[in-house]
Amino acid sequence: MEKFKNIDLHPEKVDNYTMGTIFEELIRKFNEALDENPGEHFTPRDVVHLMAGLLTAGDEKHLRKEGIALTICDPCCGTGGMLTITKERILGDGVPGINPKATIHLFGQEVNPETFAVCKSDLFIKDPTGHDADNIAFGSTLSNDKHRGIRFDYLIANPPYGKEWKRDEEAVKAEHERGSAGRFGAGLPRISDGQLLFLQHMLSHMNSTEKGGSRVAIIMNGSPLFTGDAGSGESEIRRWILENDWLEALIAMPEQLFYNTGIATYVWVLTNRKAPERRGKVQLINALTFWIQMRRSLGDKRREIPEEKRLEIIRILKEFREGEYCKIFPTTFFGYRKITVDRPLRLNFQACPERIARLQEQSAFKNLSESKKKNPKEREKEVAEGRKLQEVIRSMLELIPQTLFKSRDEFLEAAAKAEKRSGMKLTAPLRKAVVSALSERDETAEVCRDADGRPEPDPELRDTENVPLSESIETFFEREVKPHVPDAWIDTSKRDPKDGQVGVVGYEINFNRYFYKYVPPRPLEEIEADLREVEGEIARMLAEVAADRRKLASPQHET
Repeated sequence: MEKFKNIDLHPEKVDNYTMGTIFEELIRKFNEALDENPGEHFTPRDVVHLMAGLLTAGDEKHLRKEGIALTICDPCCGTGGMLTITKERILGDGVPGINPKATIHLFGQEVNPETFAVCKSDLFIKDPTGHDADNIAFGSTLSNDKHRGIRFDYLIANPPYGKEWKRDEEAVKAEHERGSAGRFGAGLPRISDGQLLFLQHMLSHMNSTEKGGSRVAIIMNGSPLFTGDAGSGESEIRRWILENDWLEALIAMPEQLFYNTGIATYVWVLTNRKAPERRGKVQLINALTFWIQMRRSLGDKRREIPEEKRLEIIRILKEFREGEYCKIFPTTFFGYRKITVDRPLRLNFQACPERIARLQEQSAFKNLSESKKKNPKEREKEVAEGRKLQEVIRSMLELIPQTLFKSRDEFLEAAAKAEKRSGMKLTAPLRKAVVSALSERDETAEVCRDADGRPEPDPELRDTENVPLSESIETFFEREVKPHVPDAWIDTSKRDPKDGQVGVVGYEINFNRYFYKYVPPRPLEEIEADLREVEGEIARMLAEVAADRRKLASPQHET
């Protein structure tokens, strides 16, 4: 306070943008001192300006309507920077806006009491009527939606990355159980990361298409793009978004943009009112190189997105044309069916001493010499009887020829004869234990078949394949699997719970793969030349060291 009282911070001396930068620097320092999660407090202004531009890109004609009234919401609003900058983007603040006469109402919710207070007070200062400030609610968005039932025209957010939602777990699961009537009906991500819960929450607050629809912009790390196998909560959420054709664009952002993390981030732009040419398609924009180096780092933030780079990214989004930094794919391109591929079980059998000794490791056989009776005499008697039975079984197995059987049916026939000769009757668990102990996998053995004559699958050889949704699983199987393992087959019992077809549907977006450019390695001759040069340099250095050692060891040096 002593420092600040001597500084003239009058608006005539310090403009809004500079004051905001000062404020963000103070928040960053407190953020670092508290060791908060990435994005917990606020987002750098250059990132927010880009997100606001992406959120409104292509909507200019709609926004210029006379007398238009709009609602903007940030469900994890922090200090309110995203809300106010999006509002400025539309109205203009010292710079030309899209529609200075538009009426805009801001809504938000924040769980951190300090940043909630800053946001609310900031909105009171900017709007003395207090309408926007009254719309900022305190509490956890995931467990207690303070704007339930309200739909918004625009939604924008930077949820915390990799933050667990354990304290909201009970309420979130109850909401999930409501299915499509709740906010989280599409699926639940792993407990350690709630980013996709915030995205589902935002989508649940979109206007219906009959009422004009909505647009959403959210920035997240890479995890929501590909974490989770087919059928997992994350995959089902992606499936829900893509099958509803809400994802308009994904923008890969430069690294080192945030004050307390340098990780890669991605802006998702979603809407339920796509332009006709965008329907059924997703635009990917690679903006990894759209940055400049900062003259002075602020925490982990070493890069920023200048205005010209920001406008270039927005231009690429609006043009919707493939190029060096832009790829366009159908929504089904990111989907696949995970099929289970089985191969037949092949076993050989032999009643040799080494395999008979393995019987001791089988639980059904070991249980014979154990007892759960509480009475010591009864327990001792039961154990003695069990051990006697174990010896009888071993003796019975010695009656089986020590031939190496490559057919399970032939072995079982020989075992049945030995069982009959011994005068005993094995229970099903004991017979299974004997078969397991005396068998070994053998690719040259006959296929083991069930009672209906169908090949039994070998669990150890079981594998899975991801078949693109655009291709028939039979065509894929014949081309990619059959030539390598002719005896394999598809397990048709593994079906998708939603469409009932063979294979569980999954969705993932492996962003980097789509922009990968192959760079051939240098010629071997160049590499060998470099190695020879390094070897020569090392040899010269060693020779100098040896000469120095000889000099130090000489009599003249001692003198």
